[in-house]
Amino acid sequence: MRNALIRYRVMAYVVGVLLIVLTCVGMPLKYVWGNDSVVTATGIAHGWLYMLLIITAIDLGRRARWSWLRLLLIALAGTVPFVTFVAEHYATKDVKAKLAEDAAHPAEPEIVSVDPQH
Repeated sequence: MRNALIRYRVMAYVVGVLLIVLTCVGMPLKYVWGNDSVVTATGIAHGWLYMLLIITAIDLGRRARWSWLRLLLIALAGTVPFVTFVAEHYATKDVKAKLAEDAAHPAEPEIVSVDPQH
């Protein structure tokens, strides 16, 4: 789960930064000065990397046993500037708490009985 968290966090930061650049730099350049080069470059990159964010969020959510509602909210957070960082913060907090709980209470090994008659 630790590696899935790292993958998710990297994608959340990358997608979040691209979305901020797209909305705070690219959109004004396009609609005020008529230059759409930043929108084109960051928009395409954001779109593709957003899909990778969804995949990493689903992977992490499956491992952390999140509800579908939580996964949907995390996915939607990637479409609103700055909210990606908030979602990443709470996701990281939840996963780190689960990792600490798992470390404090390790699962007992399963004892398999071998019955020679069967």
